[in-house]
Amino acid sequence: MSVNSIREVNFDGLVGLTHNYSGLAHGNVASMSHGGLVSNPKEGALQGLAKMKSLMDAGYAQGVLPPQQRPDLGALRDLGFSGSNSEILAQAAKQAPQLLRAVCSASSMWTANAGTITPSVDAPDGRVHFTPANLQSSFHRYLEPKTTGRVLQAIFRDEQRFAHHPVLPATPAFSDEGAANHTRLCGEYGEPGVHLFVYGRQAFGDVRSGEREPKRYPARQTLEASQAVARQHGLSEAQTVFAQQHPDAIDAGVFHNDVIAVGNGPVLLYHEMAFLDEERTLNELRAKISTPLIPVRVPVEAVSMEDAVASYLFNSQLLSNPDGTMTLVVPSECQEREAVWNTIQNFILAGNNPICEVIVKDVKQSMRNGGGPACLRLRVVLTEAERAALTGRVLLNDALYDDLTAWVSRHYRDRLTGEDLADPQLATEVLTALDELTQLLKIGPVYPFQQG
Repeated sequence: MSVNSIREVNFDGLVGLTHNYSGLAHGNVASMSHGGLVSNPKEGALQGLAKMKSLMDAGYAQGVLPPQQRPDLGALRDLGFSGSNSEILAQAAKQAPQLLRAVCSASSMWTANAGTITPSVDAPDGRVHFTPANLQSSFHRYLEPKTTGRVLQAIFRDEQRFAHHPVLPATPAFSDEGAANHTRLCGEYGEPGVHLFVYGRQAFGDVRSGEREPKRYPARQTLEASQAVARQHGLSEAQTVFAQQHPDAIDAGVFHNDVIAVGNGPVLLYHEMAFLDEERTLNELRAKISTPLIPVRVPVEAVSMEDAVASYLFNSQLLSNPDGTMTLVVPSECQEREAVWNTIQNFILAGNNPICEVIVKDVKQSMRNGGGPACLRLRVVLTEAERAALTGRVLLNDALYDDLTAWVSRHYRDRLTGEDLADPQLATEVLTALDELTQLLKIGPVYPFQQG
């Protein structure tokens, strides 16, 4: 098998039909500050598809993951609401409007949180390993893992090539936010890699020397969750580095590591405040990676924590090119912050590293809820044979792009308020659209309403 035949595929989540601004994510500054705005689900979905299409056109392997079924009426029934769908929605709107907003969240668009992936080249059994994230730190995301697991198993179905693990126990001790806190560093994608797991707190045992927890916002990832996922995937000590995220960064609104650092190949682009013990983290990575590590450190003097969170500079996609260079895909908010844009042009692009190009993308519908380009994609390294073994029609090409944009245009609303979430017609529209989508993607019945 040729190392060059192994590619990273970015599976982006389609923005859902109930995309709205409810400010549900505590610790996510953008989400909290934009709560109550009128959203445009159609624009959001088309912005996401446009990003996928442009990267596909540039030669990058691009996949698609479907949104979740929302509103989650099953969750409302479990919580004591009863009657017809319209009666349940009316009751929830009157008695628990925040709960209604939660079961309508389109947060599954941020597929970086869908799960953690280990490529076959790193796994002892030679299969690609998947663990859906439990996302237990927030109710609206805790509703996602069952459907996420079904979707991943439907697409990556071949048991000879793909291994699916159970979600970790949904308790605070094993709080898991998926690949948003996991980075694989390597030479070429087909070469052995080292897995950097970043956590915010430790739940059990003696706290490591020098560790401390954030004071303002919750730490969503635990060391124990990261260690459990590594064990599930068969990763050894020589293949893993566990590093604590800086608690001051979490308190500044860096709720996931991918808001403060991004890695690709041997390059780690990170802010000075990314890790509590920066020196130990880098030294351990250097000792375990099979190729020289290329750290690109952005000091706080160049980009403040406020600018880092507002621009989502580090929530960018870092992509490898055939000639060994890399491209950085940033949200348009990076251009709106002078210090950030200057840092990109005069420090990152001009530095001694493979990053030679920046592409700016408008994903404002997602950004207002706190999700940039990197949040919108789940990275899966696959061999040519593994790509050929995928089930369904999920790898983007021109025909699929055209079909998906037409599907969005047929089914999505271009205006959605908090009051609209109680509209029973919206729930009906969603089921009709998702049923059509599963047929379009050829992934079979993955949604609760299709399960009987």
